[in-house]
Amino acid sequence: MEIKYILDIIYLVASVTFVLGLKMLSHPDSARKGNLYAAFGMTLAIVGTILLYNHADGYTTREPIKIILILAAIGVGTVAGWLTASKVQMTKMPELVSLFNGMGGACAAIIGLMEYEHNLGKTGALSTIIAGLIIGSVSFSGSVIAFLKLNETMKKPIRIPKYNVLNTVVMIALVLFGAYIVYAQPEHLFLVVLLFVFALVYGLLFVIPIGGADMPVVISLLNSFTGLAAAFGGFLYQNQVMLTGGILVGSAGTILTLAMCKAMNRPLSNVIFGAFGGGASAGTSADINGSIKDISISDTAILMNYAKKVVIVPGYGLAVAQAQHVIHELELLLEERGVEVVYAVHPVAGRMPGHMNVLLAESNVSYDKLVEMEDINPQFANTDVVLVVGANDVVNPAAKTDPSSPIFGMPILDVENATNIIVNKRSMNAGYAGIDNLLFYQPKTSMLFGDAKGVLSKLVSELKQM
Repeated sequence: MEIKYILDIIYLVASVTFVLGLKMLSHPDSARKGNLYAAFGMTLAIVGTILLYNHADGYTTREPIKIILILAAIGVGTVAGWLTASKVQMTKMPELVSLFNGMGGACAAIIGLMEYEHNLGKTGALSTIIAGLIIGSVSFSGSVIAFLKLNETMKKPIRIPKYNVLNTVVMIALVLFGAYIVYAQPEHLFLVVLLFVFALVYGLLFVIPIGGADMPVVISLLNSFTGLAAAFGGFLYQNQVMLTGGILVGSAGTILTLAMCKAMNRPLSNVIFGAFGGGASAGTSADINGSIKDISISDTAILMNYAKKVVIVPGYGLAVAQAQHVIHELELLLEERGVEVVYAVHPVAGRMPGHMNVLLAESNVSYDKLVEMEDINPQFANTDVVLVVGANDVVNPAAKTDPSSPIFGMPILDVENATNIIVNKRSMNAGYAGIDNLLFYQPKTSMLFGDAKGVLSKLVSELKQM
C-alpha cells in the first residue's frame, strides 16, 4: 500500500475519533473517555504527519533538525499544558479555556505569516491564508482580553465612544485591506504584517466594550473563530484531519454560543453590541422594597431536617469555596432522613455552560440528580426548602419583573415559588451582572452569610447532632 493511502487512513481514523469524542462529551459519564478518544486521534494524526507526510508527497529525505525542533515544541507544549490544566482550580477553568483558545488563534495567525511567501502567485491559497490570518489574530487578541476580564485583571469596563460604529468600520476596513493585498499587492510582505497588527487591534476593539457577564458567550464565539481559522489551514494544506477538527470546533463553538444566548433570551447581536454586565445599575437598593433577614445554622438545619423536598441551587460561589464535596455530604445526610434532594442547574450557572455539572461530578453527585431549568421550575411550588449556594443572577426575579434591568427577559430558576428560600453568600455584593437581587428582600428569603464550605460544614455537623 502506498504511503499516501496509509496517511489518508490515519487521518480518517483520527477524524472519526474527533467525532466520537465530541459526541461523548455531551454526557458527564462518558466525557472523560471522549476526551481521551479525541486526544488519541490527535496524537495519531501528529505522529502520522511527522513520519509519513513528506514521503506521501514523493520526498524521500527530510532535515533531521526540523523534526527535532517539531518534537521539542510538542514536548514543551505538552508539559506546559499538562501542568497548567492539572493545577488550575475549577473556578479558573473559563480563564484556562480562553487562554488555550487564544493560543489556537495565535497558531493559525502564525501559519498565515509563515506560509504567505511560499504561496505567491496562487490567488486561492493567498485568500485562504489571509482569511485564516485575520480570524486567528482576532481570536488571539480577543481571547487575551476575555481572559483579563474573567480573571478580573481588567475590572473597569472601557466604553469607547460610538464603539459600535467604530468596530463596524474597522471590520469592513480589515476585510477590504485583506482583499487589496491578495488581488492588488500580493508581493508586498510588509502589508501582510501590517494586516496582522491591524487584525490584532480589531480583536481588542471587538471584546473590550463587552461586559464581563458576557465573557462566556464571547469565549465560545472566539472558540468558533479559532476552529474556522484551523479549517482554513486544512484547506491550505489539503489536510483532512485539520479540516475536520477545525469544522468541528467552529460548528460546536457556534452552536454553544447560540445556546447560551437562548438561555439568556438575548440575541447574539445584543451580546456583542449591548455590553451586558458592563456596570449597569438597575434595581438599586433605593428601588427595592423589603429588608434582609438572617437565619442561623441551627434554624437552617431544623428546616431541612423536617422538609420533604430540598432543592439545591449551585452557583459560582460554591466553586470559589470548593464546597462541592461538603454539599454532597449534606445531600447524602438529608436523604438518609427521607428528604428528597435534587440540584437545580441553570444553563449559564457559574462562568460557562457545564461548569456546575463538572464541579458536582468531582464530588460524585449522581448525574440523575442534576435537573435542568425547564424541568425543575414547575417543581419549586412543591418544594419545602431551596438552598441557593453562591448563585445570584440566575435566581433574580428582576429578570421577569423589571423591564429596566439588564437581565430582563433572561429565563431564571423560579426559586421564589418555594415555601422557604435560604441563600448562602459571603456578603451582599452584587452578582456578575452588577445588579442587586430582588430575591434577597422577599419575606420568604433568609440569608445565611459566610464562606460556603465553612457554612455547609457547620450545617452538616448540626444535622448530625439531631
